[in-house]
Amino acid sequence: MAAAQHRGSTAGHRLGSTSVGRRALTGADVLRIHFTAEDIGRVRIAREPDPLWETVFSVFRMRRPGPELIFGRWRAHAIRASRRADLDVLRALVRNAYYPDFLTPAEGALGLPAALDALRSTPTSRLRRELTHLAGLGGPVPSWMRRLADGDRQALDRLAEAVRSQYEAVVAPFWTQARAQVDADRARRTRVLLDEGCEGLLRSFRPAMCWTPPVLEVDVPYEQSLHLDGRGLLLVPAYLSWGTPDFLRDDTLPPVLVYPVEHDVRHDAGESRTAVMSLIGYTRTLVLETIGDGRTTSDLARLIGVSAASISQHTAVLREAHLIRTTRAGKAVLHTRTPLGTALLDAV
Repeated sequence: MAAAQHRGSTAGHRLGSTSVGRRALTGADVLRIHFTAEDIGRVRIAREPDPLWETVFSVFRMRRPGPELIFGRWRAHAIRASRRADLDVLRALVRNAYYPDFLTPAEGALGLPAALDALRSTPTSRLRRELTHLAGLGGPVPSWMRRLADGDRQALDRLAEAVRSQYEAVVAPFWTQARAQVDADRARRTRVLLDEGCEGLLRSFRPAMCWTPPVLEVDVPYEQSLHLDGRGLLLVPAYLSWGTPDFLRDDTLPPVLVYPVEHDVRHDAGESRTAVMSLIGYTRTLVLETIGDGRTTSDLARLIGVSAASISQHTAVLREAHLIRTTRAGKAVLHTRTPLGTALLDAV
């Protein structure tokens, strides 16, 4: 997170009574994100969970479980499946309210391989700066962490392997559930955006966030102030996050705010998928779920792990059944769910 940066306290008090009132009301420290008119038009919502953010959150959830109703089944699996040696590596870096920004590179939006490549390519100057900050907060500093701060290639490869192992053991088995929850959250936020505009979208995050133009105030573990300066803001819904949102400590990085989705616990996702699969088949169920509020053929092939030709066959069947519709978007073919397709998933 790399959340928390101490230098934000002085800047925050320049905002006056509104900011002080927010802190007094919630009893929490506050991240103040300052928007310009240009930033309002550059707010985006990530299309799917980020594998590295979810992996980092998995380390938190194993230490601080969160609600049993939401995370109980996941945590029982994680305790059995995680590798102790890899988890120990990550626990040394993911502590309390701070962890280095280099653990969650922007390339996570491109998938796990791209994210791990970016992690391995972290400049030594950045490794040293962020690990020095981590060490300054107290706690043990193992010898491998010192080598990592010096840009040691073996230490970087070991860290990347620990991240990959943790992801494959405890995040990937729940990826379909995570994606379904994120799709539902994103669809709800998108409807608000269409009906009420970007300011309505920002208001929809109450009570964890408070939109008082031109400042978005977010309950976080530390006081901080972030000026977007025309760069916009990427909102990333997260399945394994709980409590307060997360953000990057380094305000020179592309601004990101990661927030916990609102979990739907009305039914067990595994039972729902089984019911749909018995009706339309396993792969077509995945296609229908993954489409969310719109995916191209190549998106579906990449996310589900089959060929584009196979996706085309499955979408043709779904289209004939009036569960999806297909349109052209430039050179791409865009698939969206019909009300009937959505109703099928919701009904089960």
